[in-house]
Amino acid sequence: MNKSGVLLAGAVAALCVGWSPQPAAAAQNYQVWVSNEKSGDVTVIDGSTLKVVGTVLAGKRPRGIHSSPDGKSVYVALSGTPIEAPPELDAAGNPIFKKGHGKDDDDDDDDKVVSDKSADGIGVLNVATRQLTGKIKVGSDPEEFAVSPDGRKIYVSNEDVKTASIVDIASGKVEHIILVGQEPEGVAMTPDGNRIYVTCETGGDILVVDAHTYKTLAHFNVPPRPRSVDFLSNGTVGFIPSESAGVLNIFDPATFKVTKTITLPQGTRPMRVRAGPDSAKVYVSDGRAGTVTVLDARSYAVENTVKVGKRPWGIVLSPDGKLLFSANGPSNDVSVVDLAQGKEIARV
Repeated sequence: MNKSGVLLAGAVAALCVGWSPQPAAAAQNYQVWVSNEKSGDVTVIDGSTLKVVGTVLAGKRPRGIHSSPDGKSVYVALSGTPIEAPPELDAAGNPIFKKGHGKDDDDDDDDKVVSDKSADGIGVLNVATRQLTGKIKVGSDPEEFAVSPDGRKIYVSNEDVKTASIVDIASGKVEHIILVGQEPEGVAMTPDGNRIYVTCETGGDILVVDAHTYKTLAHFNVPPRPRSVDFLSNGTVGFIPSESAGVLNIFDPATFKVTKTITLPQGTRPMRVRAGPDSAKVYVSDGRAGTVTVLDARSYAVENTVKVGKRPWGIVLSPDGKLLFSANGPSNDVSVVDLAQGKEIARV
């Protein structure tokens, strides 16, 4: 592993982290890498000084971002599909789409969107040199993805074609394509690396895929616009936020059943969920509410709501679990939250 770790945070989609192999240095020697969807680059923030130390050109519309297990590379999802403004919400918090959105008819306005498919792929960034060294073709319009624990595979959601792609990193080839639901977005792996979860925005579909055979093991539903998935470190409990309903779904990964639904504070539009490294707390970025919600990981009680920047999406924790970084899209900044104090202490 490289001497300085990497934490990754998408300004709109995700945040990513890595750390030093030396325990004594792990708390300080890390970087936060932030994908910037509009400017086509990635910002590098030093974890000890909380200062920007570099910018890496990536390509069109970088969103999901994750590091390789050895910390030497950062992968970022690139897309030539034009950016659309967030939809307006109705009184119930559901998105109001233009006529035809999400349908397969020939009159769908989405068919008129001109996309640059040559720009689609997963960009490979060298952490040491801070340069783009290549691009892996992973199918159409990649948004989010997960990297296998051994660093050999990437599991990608292809948002505009209702599929997920299994990609071999070394060969750069798509090995398998899985049909999922409308607008697949979040991708996550269970802590043991045996199962892949894909969330689909429109219908709230959650697909569970065997990471070895690529067979679909389960299909269950949560309220619309599930954005992400995370698990306690032992893999016994999973969490999925539903943006439209303003809730956090608690599910049992053994039975694939939702066991509890937690209503988050009023006005919350949950995006990214992260379980703390000690499995004591769960953190949710609240989107349009401009906050991060902190919950007890056992009782699921809401313990705190921390004010951050505008429409926080990607969140990530420092290697020592003391700081939370929130990527705030519209305000073009990253909030640094001291979790012991329960408040924002810096804005980068």
